[in-house]
Amino acid sequence: MGKLRIIVALAVIGMMAASAQRLPEALQKLINAEYAISSCYVDSVDQNKLVEDAITGMLGKLDPHSTYTGAKETKEMEEPLQGEFSGIGIQFNMQKDTLYVIQTIAGGPSERVGILAGDRIVSVNDTTIAGVKMKNTDIMKRLRGKKGTKVTVQVKRAGTSKLITFRITRDKIPLYSVDAKYMLNDTTGYVRISRFGAKTYDEMMEALKALEAQGMRQLVLDLSDNGGGYMQAAIEMSNEFLDDGSMIVYTEGSNVPRSEARAQGNGRYRSLPMVVMVNQYSASAAEIFTGAMQDWDRAVVVGRRTFAKGLVQRPFRFADGSMMRLTIARYHTPSGRCIQKPYTKGNRRDYDEDIVRRLKDGEYYNIDSIQFNDSLRYTTLRNHRTIYGGGGIMPDVYVPIDTSEYSNYYRDMVAKGIVNQYCLGYVDKHRKELQRRYATVADFDRGFEVTDAEMQKFIDMGTADSVKFDAKQYATSREVLRSIIKGLIARDVYADPSAYTIIVNHRNRDLQAALAVLNDHKRYSDLIKHGNPEYDAIAARRKAATAKKK
Repeated sequence: MGKLRIIVALAVIGMMAASAQRLPEALQKLINAEYAISSCYVDSVDQNKLVEDAITGMLGKLDPHSTYTGAKETKEMEEPLQGEFSGIGIQFNMQKDTLYVIQTIAGGPSERVGILAGDRIVSVNDTTIAGVKMKNTDIMKRLRGKKGTKVTVQVKRAGTSKLITFRITRDKIPLYSVDAKYMLNDTTGYVRISRFGAKTYDEMMEALKALEAQGMRQLVLDLSDNGGGYMQAAIEMSNEFLDDGSMIVYTEGSNVPRSEARAQGNGRYRSLPMVVMVNQYSASAAEIFTGAMQDWDRAVVVGRRTFAKGLVQRPFRFADGSMMRLTIARYHTPSGRCIQKPYTKGNRRDYDEDIVRRLKDGEYYNIDSIQFNDSLRYTTLRNHRTIYGGGGIMPDVYVPIDTSEYSNYYRDMVAKGIVNQYCLGYVDKHRKELQRRYATVADFDRGFEVTDAEMQKFIDMGTADSVKFDAKQYATSREVLRSIIKGLIARDVYADPSAYTIIVNHRNRDLQAALAVLNDHKRYSDLIKHGNPEYDAIAARRKAATAKKK
């Protein structure tokens, strides 16, 4: 019977080949191979998985960003960019295997039924989640669900001996792109954007209007750690700052003709003085926006060279909900710089290690280690100043990373969750007192200090959880730890999502450099008009050294 099956399969393959003359030979070969495996292989095979593995294998031989995702993974991946998901509407943290509610989303399902910040959710639909070391992803799966469905949770609340039962109707929960917006001083607004999603442009405009009402006359737009997202969001944002007809980005590929996006000239902020903050984790759409601002001499870019992700993926959706994201083109800034860094096809490991390699090579610490040379030189489009390519966006003002305050003790206290545990416990005891004493985040920022006595309790908590105290390393990291603790306490006490950023930004060297540029009008103007002379000096020294060797 088995022999007959093989003969039949081979005959079918032969007929398929004969009847598919118009199919490319390579494609017909693939179809024949899949059919032979599923029909004749010694053991049973999952045909769907076989095809998925084949797709994954093919993409793995291409560039680092062509990927395949299953239906479930595709849905989870797209939720943050769509700007909403269905759930119960809480921000939470895990404290010793217990879900601790940091705050409820204003107007969301949990707030409507009476769940409060500080509540601990111990069970979901009769399944205990406290004390069982359940993964955060598993907990989220139980709390999320389709809009209109119901979920029952039991809550332990401080001051009550019995568990409180809540029945919550799930609803659409917004996911925000703007993490923080506030005034740095009387005239300078600050907006931090964490991703480029479907609603990012609207959120940015709302933030800028609010800051204008508070007296904003200049802006720091923080795209640090922004991994990108939708290109269209970057285009919409860029339009607000550029003149009519200014190119924002163009894409081009071997099988895809050149496509350009240009500003329409109706932007409200075309003359607003601006600094864009970036770092080595700013990627993709963040690089498109930053490149457009720099190429048109529209903003001063401050920070470190960006990630250099400049490949355009087109989604190909399959009937089962899975998706292949295939690279079809490359992003180019208006001056012609290719954002994408070099890569070797099929060598994903080498590509992923680029960030670490840049760290080891000293790029994040020493400006002299960065490659400035004639082959990477480009010219801006309005003032014709020199800028540099080579993958990613090189800032106009380079800010080295300061690691002098970080230690192994700091790393262990953060990694073991001691910082979060301490802050959650502190807020649990002092929430009402803090809200009574400090009416606003600004009041808290000015008036609250994490005392040495509280820092000792923090140390003791770490010691009790097997983090060995090191006096020298603690002295190195004390102030940065104190700042993070204060910021996390503020985040937990106030419903303002900007609270944590407001506190920790006092120690943000990139932001200090951005403010220094904006507040020094001559330097800002010189950078916009002439670029950074330090870069040209480095390039000249390197060129002279190379010539001397020859």
